[in-house]
Amino acid sequence: MASHSTSPQSAAPSQSAPLSLSSAILHSPEDTTMRERSPSPMRGFLIPSPLPTRRTRTKSATARAAEGPVFKGTCKCFSRSKGHGFITPLDGGPDIFVHISDIEGEYVPMEGDEVSYKLCSIPPKNVKVQAVEVVITHQAPGTKHETWSGHVNL
Repeated sequence: MASHSTSPQSAAPSQSAPLSLSSAILHSPEDTTMRERSPSPMRGFLIPSPLPTRRTRTKSATARAAEGPVFKGTCKCFSRSKGHGFITPLDGGPDIFVHISDIEGEYVPMEGDEVSYKLCSIPPKNVKVQAVEVVITHQAPGTKHETWSGHVNL
């Protein structure tokens, strides 16, 4: 028994074992950042938007929308950075989605602007609709309107 406690060879391994164990515990967050992720087959690819824009809409859907009636409503909200907004119809009903590519004219729609638009169904089920050929008919009074190029008009 005395040989185990006084031997310098047996003391060194017992001191190094707790140090390596504690150093492994202290450095475990660094070790997890070095972990390899499993490769994804979709990495590096953009996921296409499920909403049809002017560029992705079929010719037949565009023709049906062009032949349809013109509706009037008020811009509920529009985010230029997000690229979409919503229109509240004047005749009531649920709000209607509008994509940035379907806005006609020089100005970015603002909350309270009166707009005219046509409707186009959204695939795949064609149950929901979105506004197309959106034109600002009256700008909301007292608001600063920005043009698509970034100029602000009072």
